[in-house]
Amino acid sequence: MRTFITRDITTLKSAFVTYVRPLLEYNSVVWSPQQVSDIHALDQAQTRFTKCLPSLRHLPYSLRIEQLGLQPLKMHRLIGDLVTRYKIVFHLTCFRMSDYFTYSPVHVTSGHLINCLFPILLSTL
Repeated sequence: MRTFITRDITTLKSAFVTYVRPLLEYNSVVWSPQQVSDIHALDQAQTRFTKCLPSLRHLPYSLRIEQLGLQPLKMHRLIGDLVTRYKIVFHLTCFRMSDYFTYSPVHVTSGHLINCLFPILLSTL
């Protein structure tokens, strides 16, 4: 916040999304935090940023990010995990699916073999 003279919300949001959030999300598929203290430490950066905006300071965090059009960082990590799993399952990466997932022994699916993977994908979240 000290870097910018302006207090225009749109400009500051763009700066946060461009410069800060990528640092918080970098390679999160590999190191995704599991401990509550680590998750809180990451989320604290976005919480602090939204509190520094004068017109939004008095609102609760959920309303601040809603008004800014942001999502919680936890949601970004979840989306990144799901995209990576999708790429592994459909062989769009160099990772072998058999190293990470196994097909469900259930043979009754709703029409597609890939549906057997969904219980496995969801249980690993």
